[in-house]
Amino acid sequence: MAGKVIPRGFDVAAAVAHLEKRDRKLAAWMRRIGPLDHDFSVRFDPVDALAHSILYQQLSGKAAATIAGRVEALMPRGRRITARGLDAIDDHALRGAGVSRNKVAARRDLAEKSRAGIVPTPARLARMPDQDLIDHLIQVRGIGRWTVEMLLMFRLGRPDVLPVHDLGIRKGAQIVHRFPEMPAPLALQEFGERWAPFRTLASFYLWRVVEAANPPKPGAKPVKRSQD
Repeated sequence: MAGKVIPRGFDVAAAVAHLEKRDRKLAAWMRRIGPLDHDFSVRFDPVDALAHSILYQQLSGKAAATIAGRVEALMPRGRRITARGLDAIDDHALRGAGVSRNKVAARRDLAEKSRAGIVPTPARLARMPDQDLIDHLIQVRGIGRWTVEMLLMFRLGRPDVLPVHDLGIRKGAQIVHRFPEMPAPLALQEFGERWAPFRTLASFYLWRVVEAANPPKPGAKPVKRSQD
């Protein structure tokens, strides 16, 4: 039986109040950085989002965006990457667009897993709890837990996600609490319990803390994330 639709996004005001109460050091950085805004209502297709995530792995934002644009231009209809569109393009064309052999194989597996129902439709995805979605999508070649966590946070606006293996999150926690070194993932998982059930907003701020502590050079363009 299908579960209820899980709302996209969360009460930001309630999340801010909770974090300010539970972590005064983070709260000080939150006031310094200011309010964060993100629109979680934007529609997206899971295959398209995951295909872009695969492309952005181990590449700079600029290089990945260039390759993604070339792949989108190869799609038979529109610029959205679909399983059917991937099936219509041969490996030579993808390689010509700059996609590595491993990422071509990952995209083929993504299309296959989509047809098999392992990659959920948007309607089904909206009813899946966080861990269920992670368990499903990590079956796709090239998709790990971190990639699914990014989808949960940036696309679905799930409120309580803490990507403890992300170097930016670990570095942010180190800066905020002046740890002598970056906390290990397990240690951060335990430490981050204080931020629950709004660990997603805490994560957004930890990324911004790193940026605030290490501002880019004048004129430098911001790096685009795969889920932006």
